[in-house]
Amino acid sequence: MSLDVSPALLEQAERGEVDEAAFVDCVRTSLPYAWEMISSLVAQLKVDGGEFADNQTPPPDEQARGQLLRALASDAIRGTLQRHFGVRLAFQNCHRVAVFPLDGSADDRLAKFTSIRGQLLNQSPELRDC
Repeated sequence: MSLDVSPALLEQAERGEVDEAAFVDCVRTSLPYAWEMISSLVAQLKVDGGEFADNQTPPPDEQARGQLLRALASDAIRGTLQRHFGVRLAFQNCHRVAVFPLDGSADDRLAKFTSIRGQLLNQSPELRDC
């Protein structure tokens, strides 16, 4: 299961509209490694500036890796994280997360990061089974 959904949040979903802030909290508590990774990259981007901030360190274990995969493979979770943090997220392999500003200032860099060439250049034997 991707998220630890409270009975109250599940009831909201069953009734119709879900409060996005409640969903954000569910993601934060269910996927703490992914949340911390993304929030630290957002902070790095704000402090350092530049076109993007990314993580190149593999997760410490399979549980952490799974959290990143669940957070970034789900359109709903990924979209919510992007809206909450005010960034665009990009993902390579099973650990390289990058955050880009929403404005168009980094469009070229985002295109390079998410390109086929960018994906191929980010390969290594130790990541083959990730």
